[in-house]
Amino acid sequence: MTMTTHAFPHLLTALAISTLLSGILRAEVRANPLFSDGAVLQRDQAIPIWGTARDGEKVTVELADQKLTTITENGVWRADFKPMSAGGPFTLTLTGDNTVTVNNVLVGEVWICSGQSNMEWAFNKAANAAEERPQANYPKIRMFTVAKNTSMRPLSEAKSSWVECSPETVGKFSAVGYFFARELYQKLGIPVGMIHSSWGGTPAQAWTSIEGLAKDPALKDYLDPANAALANYPAAMATYPAKLAEFKTAKETWEETVGKPHQLALKTWTEKSAKAQQTGQAPPPKPEATSKAPAPPMSPEGNQNKETTLFNAMLNPLIPYAIKGAIWYQGESNASQSKLYQSLFPAMIADWRTRWKQGDFPFIFVQIAPFNGQPPEIREAQFLTLSKSPNTAMAVTTDVGDAKDIHPTRKEPVGQRLALAARALAYGEKIEYSGPLYQSMDVSGAEAVLSFTHTGGGLLAKDGELKGFTIAGADGKFVPATAKIQGANVLVTAAGVTDPKAVRYGWENVPDVNLFNKEGLPASPFRSDVQ
Repeated sequence: MTMTTHAFPHLLTALAISTLLSGILRAEVRANPLFSDGAVLQRDQAIPIWGTARDGEKVTVELADQKLTTITENGVWRADFKPMSAGGPFTLTLTGDNTVTVNNVLVGEVWICSGQSNMEWAFNKAANAAEERPQANYPKIRMFTVAKNTSMRPLSEAKSSWVECSPETVGKFSAVGYFFARELYQKLGIPVGMIHSSWGGTPAQAWTSIEGLAKDPALKDYLDPANAALANYPAAMATYPAKLAEFKTAKETWEETVGKPHQLALKTWTEKSAKAQQTGQAPPPKPEATSKAPAPPMSPEGNQNKETTLFNAMLNPLIPYAIKGAIWYQGESNASQSKLYQSLFPAMIADWRTRWKQGDFPFIFVQIAPFNGQPPEIREAQFLTLSKSPNTAMAVTTDVGDAKDIHPTRKEPVGQRLALAARALAYGEKIEYSGPLYQSMDVSGAEAVLSFTHTGGGLLAKDGELKGFTIAGADGKFVPATAKIQGANVLVTAAGVTDPKAVRYGWENVPDVNLFNKEGLPASPFRSDVQ
């Protein structure tokens, strides 16, 4: 059919107006979503602010008493403000072909909080949520929770907005992120912004860029699939719409021919089973679907467990937002490859720091809590990262885990320990911020003499005699040991072991241990025979 202006004048007019409006909208000055109402900016550091506009457009950016003008290149503009002291609220104003006003902007401390489900774990599911919620009235604590997304290529924007902390809003905050921020706010007395980007069940390689994976030959098994997926990306994008349409048709056909009849059969079976139970008869066999539902095609953007996809979609859009540091709770999904995590985790940390270009900013992480399905080797990999990555700290959680639940609900102690480490690493407080960490072993006769760092005010055995130690002689067989504190050392012995070769502490999926320092921080599990 041929269209004419006589037959469809209103349609053509509408199309012309739509095209014009579309051009105007594309030309509008916009701030990156990170710079939206309620944003918290990092104090005492240069503050980059960026967004989009018409190519070549002059954009004036005003914040407090600073005013900068920049030119848009390739659709993107950026203005770098001089460091500011904590304070606010301020108004951020953007002026180009149009004017944008961002209100209620604060300057304080900004931290990234990232990882998998234990970081994602919402405040309203924390053990003490009911008691803590009414007190969570901190309008100067704010959280920007990045929407879940995946991409094979680095993205420039993440969807979300800043939310002020109140009893009405805190329920959806990351519980660990909230308790961490609350501790800092109460100590520092200035605004705290948390940029929360996490996804349950995800591995560290998904949070690492392809360039980050390429820097360590040990990560080749992660790098090769990422490179292959990237090389295949154009072809996958080209064929995906047709595959999606094919799936949609197949799914509709399956629903009509299999799904609906199966649901009807299940309903009938349920009714017959109920009657059979009433009469004491055996229920009829439960009907099974004649075929499985068709599976959707794999997205060209990969999934949340694919190498680099979360870095590209949920971390890259945050760079170069000025931050103080990062907290991290992850490792469960890499536990089956704990040895490789010894290389992957430090590589990920180095990758983030390289990308942000803010030096070795503080990176503080949580050691995996006791759980039936989590082996000691993953905790060891995290412990070893401390010596491989500068300016890092680890919050040990041997006393707040749950053997039957990979998501222990006691999140407040976790946030508090992370904040304690932040106070030392990021803010220079002269405090003990870690539990005892194994340093070395000497042998004196039949006695293994263990030394530790972070002994604080002294070592102590909580609630009784020391437990959780095993020792081995030349035969390599570990047996339960007797351990006692002597000054800054722990002396370990066992009957029949006359020439100790190795000692282990808490070397179980669910360690039963009680070595602390007097500051109340638990010692990390370890083995002297690192492999």
